[in-house]
Amino acid sequence: MIILITGASHTGKTALAQRLLEKYNYPYLSIDHLKMGLIRSGNTSLTPLSDDGELTAYLWPIVREIIKTAIENKQNLIVEGCYIPFDWDVDFEAEYLKSIRFVCLIMSENYIRNHFDDIKEYANIIENRLDDRDCTIEGVIKDNAQMLKAAERHKVNYVLIDESYDFDIDLGE
Repeated sequence: MIILITGASHTGKTALAQRLLEKYNYPYLSIDHLKMGLIRSGNTSLTPLSDDGELTAYLWPIVREIIKTAIENKQNLIVEGCYIPFDWDVDFEAEYLKSIRFVCLIMSENYIRNHFDDIKEYANIIENRLDDRDCTIEGVIKDNAQMLKAAERHKVNYVLIDESYDFDIDLGE
């Protein structure tokens, strides 16, 4: 089973991946770690501040082939990050799609306004965010609104975090 977790920044993608790792013992791949490894090793001229579209175009083909390899080897894997395109499924044949679950995490404006201090407090719970000084309530609201529109437009599975952050992904195992 492959679980793809995407969403805007600060939605808890990495924290959810960590919870699933602990619950199901599935390893996870942070696309941010892959991005930084490729940037720091000089394998790309892109930077951490490059356009998300450019980063997705560069990273997704690599991630896609990692996913195919895991499926072919009957391995479980959680892949989390914001560089998963909404039309990700067009890159997989039906036999692969049977092994992939996709979820997009989106916070409502209501949730963000009522819990922004918590969002900022938990921002570093799994990873150190060196660039978090620029995180504003307006930016988080805008990013999540754009993510919601894109998720609805592409008709993908998403979790809308509105009242509380209590949700889980049950893999039925």
